[in-house]
Amino acid sequence: MTAPALSFSTPDKLGKVSSVDTSRVYIDVEDHDLLTRVLVGNLVAIVGRTDQEFLIGITETVTRQVREEAALDAEDESGRVPIAEANIDTVRAVLIGTFRTRDGERENIFKRGADTFPQIDRPCFVIEAGNLQRLMGLLAEGLPEEKRLRLGRYIIDPTAVAVVDGNRFFQRHASILGSTGSGKSCAVALILEKAHALNFPNLIVLDIHGEYKPLTEGANALAAGFRIAGPGDLENPKDNTLFLPFWLLNREEMLALLLDRSDQNAPNQAARFTLHVRSLKEATLKELKRTRVLDTFTVDSPVPYGLTELLDSLRQDDVAMKAGARGPVQGDWFGKLTRFIGRLEAKVDDRRYGFMFKPPKQSSEYDWLAEQLIKLIGSSESQPGIKIVDFSEVPSDVLPVVAGVLARLVHEVQFWLQEKNRTPVAIVCDEAHLYLPIREETDAAEKRALDSFERIAKEGRKYGVSLLVVSQRPSDVSRTILSQCNNFLVLRLTNDQDQTVVRRLMPDSMAGLTDILPLLDVGEALLLGDAVLLPTRIKLDMPEIQPASATRDFWTEWAQRAPNIDAIKEAVETLRSQTRAKSES
Repeated sequence: MTAPALSFSTPDKLGKVSSVDTSRVYIDVEDHDLLTRVLVGNLVAIVGRTDQEFLIGITETVTRQVREEAALDAEDESGRVPIAEANIDTVRAVLIGTFRTRDGERENIFKRGADTFPQIDRPCFVIEAGNLQRLMGLLAEGLPEEKRLRLGRYIIDPTAVAVVDGNRFFQRHASILGSTGSGKSCAVALILEKAHALNFPNLIVLDIHGEYKPLTEGANALAAGFRIAGPGDLENPKDNTLFLPFWLLNREEMLALLLDRSDQNAPNQAARFTLHVRSLKEATLKELKRTRVLDTFTVDSPVPYGLTELLDSLRQDDVAMKAGARGPVQGDWFGKLTRFIGRLEAKVDDRRYGFMFKPPKQSSEYDWLAEQLIKLIGSSESQPGIKIVDFSEVPSDVLPVVAGVLARLVHEVQFWLQEKNRTPVAIVCDEAHLYLPIREETDAAEKRALDSFERIAKEGRKYGVSLLVVSQRPSDVSRTILSQCNNFLVLRLTNDQDQTVVRRLMPDSMAGLTDILPLLDVGEALLLGDAVLLPTRIKLDMPEIQPASATRDFWTEWAQRAPNIDAIKEAVETLRSQTRAKSES
């Protein structure tokens, strides 16, 4: 028989249960010296229904009160009883799990949640030293090797590694939250590093500021690097440049970019746009003899069509005449599409939107979409499974739409794949607050992106699509998306609103743990959720390849290095040309 992982003696006894509610236990402390070693966040064990069962709790408050009382054992010869000071010590703990020395044929079992509530006067013990090491080791041993995702070490026991269930972490969506400079990017890089060690990882990182580029460079690169095309990529795009041509957008996404819904002619403009787009897609399918698709396609089907042909059709409607009783009269759409056409032409002429409205010729080929998606969600021995997509040159006003289109395409392909052919894919939403805002504060374009991501948050698990939401401002991120996340890695948060959002996402019994968020050091985090048995504070491991997000040493650099005047001049030319390629003098 295996020795019990938890074995207590009299010196470990803290006191007895004095009060119990649905999630918390109050302990009257008997060993007042032992109390001085109990800290907020320490673990305690309470004897359960049998001596082989312990209810495990995390201490939330440690309280000492001093009161005056009669010292009856110090009565003098005259019968006078002196007044002495007495300590009244109390510990409040939240129940988080149950440990059993034996459960049927299994031994040393720890499970989340309390099966029963402790009884009054049940003994309580502090878990420290050998007991703590054995319990923390037991948490890691309970996971099979193929499921382990190591993130760091426990603060309460630095000798024990903090391991989560990698399946559960991604299956039920996860979120990494923390103020700027708290270590979010390093946490993401660490997870990518661990995933890279697997045979066929499949993650797509939406890199909004280009800070994960170091992970795609050098002989030890962890990922394949892609970049949404900028104005300087329209003539001679490189192989790693991604275009999202306009025909990939569905009807609502295109109208969100082009339609002014306050225009009295907006319904007419939307109707004619829809009609012509469907007709042009139908013409493409007929020309290519794609009869199977032709029978069932819709206006939202990603079928290539010509932008020039669309504009010609809209212009013809806008100036068309029709026969009247006394000769030609203005047609039904005469002058009603002028503003819509102007907005579309403005988008087409703006090089910032070239990745969408001026894609290379080959992007109009029928098989182009399949080739691009194979790049994004394919994974093999010769093709890295982790893909980092740089969005840094995408204009902020269309960033939500572009991110939403990419996510929607991944989800829709997974949806239409046969179940036996699906390979799970995770989308890492870096700086999520920039394109996944609260719905009440969104414009038409942002709503379309939210629709795509919220659908993934609600349904993606069924089709093998997971979200890893990363943000420094959780108070600005869609509540629907955050509420669907069941795993949280929360680093330091100093803003009251952000802390409140995180607190509301936690179960009531865990809300007290979030009080420590403003005090966390860089690289420290609260780890909570379905993927971890013991919600606790951990110190994250540092990734071998760190992202380009390190905080600059302002004071030191001011003392040691002058600004590079030539580099500033070059940056101005880069700003004018809207490309990071070196400008010609």
